[in-house]
Amino acid sequence: MARPYPSIAIVIVVSLFAAATARLFVWPPLAPLPSQADAIIELGGPGDRDSAAMALARQHRAPVLIQSTTIGEAGTDRCLPAIPGVTILCFHPDPDTTRGEARYIGDLARQHQWKSVILITTPDHAWRARLRVKRCFSGEVYVSTTPLPPLHWFIAIPYQWAATVKALLFEPDC
Repeated sequence: MARPYPSIAIVIVVSLFAAATARLFVWPPLAPLPSQADAIIELGGPGDRDSAAMALARQHRAPVLIQSTTIGEAGTDRCLPAIPGVTILCFHPDPDTTRGEARYIGDLARQHQWKSVILITTPDHAWRARLRVKRCFSGEVYVSTTPLPPLHWFIAIPYQWAATVKALLFEPDC
C-alpha cells in the first residue's frame, strides 16, 4: 500500500510556493506613499505607468519626475509632457534592466542628495524593484503600482521568480 506522505509534501510545497508568489508578486506589501518625496521615478515595463507617474507629479508629490525609457525611445523627444513646477527627465538604463535603473537612481540621488523616492511599477515588479533600488540608494524607497494587463501575468510570474533568484543569489550588490 502506497504511503500518502509524498502527496502531502507536494501539497505543502505547492501551497508555500503559491503563498510566496501571491505575497511577493500579486499583492506585495506596500507602505503608504508620503505626501512629499524628492523624486518620482517611472520604471520601464508594461501597464499604464505614465498616467500614475503624471498623477503623482500633478499632486506635487515631488519636484522631479523621471521616466526610464525603452531603447527605441532613447534619444528622442518622447519624454513625458511638461507639468508646471515639476522637472521632467528621461533616461535609458545601462544595462537595460531593473539593476541598471537602480544604479542610475542611486547615482542621481547622490548628486542631488535625495532622501526619498517613489517608484512607479506593476505589482509583480514592486518587491524586486524596491530591493534593487535599496541596494543603490540609502534613502526611503516607496512603491506605487499600476495594474498589470491580465495576459501579462502568465509571463510576469515566471519571469519575476527567475529575476528574483538572480537578484538574490547572483547579483547581491548594486
